[in-house]
Amino acid sequence: MKKYIYSIAIFAFLLSFVACEEDFFKTDSPSAMDVSVFKSADMTEQAIGGIYNLFGEDKSFRNRLCGGYVALNTDIEYCNKGQGQAMESSKYVMSKGTGDLSTSNGKDPWAYLNAAVERANVVIDGIQQYSDTTDATFQYLLGEALTLRAFCYLEMIKLWGDVPACFKSFDGLNNEDLYVKKTDRNVIFEQLRSDLRYAAYLMPWSAQCPRGAKNYTGRPSKSVALGLLARMDLMYAGKALRPNQIVEGGTGINDCGVQYNLTDAEQRKELYQEVVWACAQIIKEEDGKLQADYADVFKKLCSDVTDYAQSEYLWALPFLDGARGQFLCLNGLKISTKCAGHILNSQYIGGDGKSDTKIQAMIQIVPTFLWDFEKDDKRRDITICPFQWEFDNGSGQSSEPSAFPGSDMAKDKLYQKFGGIDGFYLGKYRIEWMKRTYAGNEDAVDMPVLRYADVLLMYAEAAIGSVEGNAPANLYGLDPVEQFNKVRRRAGLADKPLTMENLMAERAFELCGENIRKYDLMRWDKLGSQLKLTTERLAALDAGTGEFEGRMDSVYFTYKKVEGLTQDGSPTYVFDQWVGFNKGDVTPSNYDKTQGWIRKAIYEKDGERYLNPENYYLYSPDVDVDKRHYWPIFDVNVNASNGTLWNDYGY
Repeated sequence: MKKYIYSIAIFAFLLSFVACEEDFFKTDSPSAMDVSVFKSADMTEQAIGGIYNLFGEDKSFRNRLCGGYVALNTDIEYCNKGQGQAMESSKYVMSKGTGDLSTSNGKDPWAYLNAAVERANVVIDGIQQYSDTTDATFQYLLGEALTLRAFCYLEMIKLWGDVPACFKSFDGLNNEDLYVKKTDRNVIFEQLRSDLRYAAYLMPWSAQCPRGAKNYTGRPSKSVALGLLARMDLMYAGKALRPNQIVEGGTGINDCGVQYNLTDAEQRKELYQEVVWACAQIIKEEDGKLQADYADVFKKLCSDVTDYAQSEYLWALPFLDGARGQFLCLNGLKISTKCAGHILNSQYIGGDGKSDTKIQAMIQIVPTFLWDFEKDDKRRDITICPFQWEFDNGSGQSSEPSAFPGSDMAKDKLYQKFGGIDGFYLGKYRIEWMKRTYAGNEDAVDMPVLRYADVLLMYAEAAIGSVEGNAPANLYGLDPVEQFNKVRRRAGLADKPLTMENLMAERAFELCGENIRKYDLMRWDKLGSQLKLTTERLAALDAGTGEFEGRMDSVYFTYKKVEGLTQDGSPTYVFDQWVGFNKGDVTPSNYDKTQGWIRKAIYEKDGERYLNPENYYLYSPDVDVDKRHYWPIFDVNVNASNGTLWNDYGY
């Protein structure tokens, strides 16, 4: 059964504790409050629930920080918001006043992340001053609050670069503590290193966590603190777009560049050693956590498996069934506007469940990525779906009745409709894998944050010294090549040597669509170069030249009938055989002789090329990608900062 942090008790507590966001910043310090709040484990846990509550607000992780708005575009994924073109993201994240992300009432990602940090500060200060920190429950709650604060800061740094460093609660005595200036991110990294190591010391492994956190993927444990520490250290040791120097009021586009966060190579090596240490602890404790079946990782997420022992996820933000969370709505496999959502095993959008509806599917896959997978890689067809769900009321997709076995093609067929080369969708999150039914656009599927396969790959990367090749001395008795190849074997592939080139590729195949690739490319100083290379490869794919010479202009496929995907038992058809998406494919020999095959052109329609570079590109041609790694701080936030915030990078 799915567990939820949000409850009536939490909301009632929040009303009395913080009243509203404006009053929250005027709140007396914990010393002036009723200190019994932090003498009670129940009330302290409810205060932590107030942090999670902000994750569920509109324009927070509920629907803005959970998918297609962040971490795109890359060499393997792009944002499909708007007109269905990859270029949309380049316009979308470069605007200083984007209405979908920032409003004039403080309800925006920046405001919510900073408010969550302040609530965490109140809890951390309160526990440290007033709770019995020799008690295991209070130790866990302190570790949880430290982890949540670190998570929020890591998200802010990923989105904006340098942000204000505020690690104490506002006591109302000094207005300088209310308006904190933007700070060099290295100051924040160092604080988070200390915090996450302390949190890992305070919190036990999931099976030993107290109260509702025990064996639950929705609450952090020691493994989460260690995993976030490793993720942060790799970011810290890597490169980033930075101002050449911090200048109040902001720097121009020529006063910044991609450079190491730390100029001292020995300090970077120390960080790789810390990554190895953190990941080694997780690997030794969680041996066997890697799921045997790659598809099961995502099926369990979509079907609300939150038992830590059964899941590959170390942590996934929990959302309330029917009330909060649009993760699948924004990231899931596309359902056409022509497909009545109720036909699947979950009701979707529209209170009666019968309206013509859709899943927005903001993440799509860059088509060249399909050809990068090795033959027989089990991850490809889970990750990439060259189709969307369609409900056919009689028009049909083919004039051949045998295309849909057992059907007279009269009406009411739910089927997977093939799209063009620009219609590849992320397939890791699918409505047909859900067990619940729901209405509205709040699917309440938990938002993944960290899973075990990522830990294995982080260990392998740090063990060889990442891009610098400066391996740390102590590997804690683990073979990094073995950890790397555990991931490959699960995908059905043979072992490979552990090189940085192979590691970079493996992280793409394993973690595509999980809001990780962009930040990997940024810290490796590969974002701009990979996007340029991918643009060249897209042109070659479109023309059928270079590595794509001899590719087929059409695909051929057949359908098979399956049961169990619909509530009313109506026919459902999924793809059975495919020809045309593998190097060396040729027209099926029985295409003209056997009924059932369907042929579709994939590169153009009515003479219009899907990959025409004038309409399809990952970033605007006039944009220097390596000067645009981050969102701007939105005007509404800068204008309300009393001069303590500004934009760099020429924004």
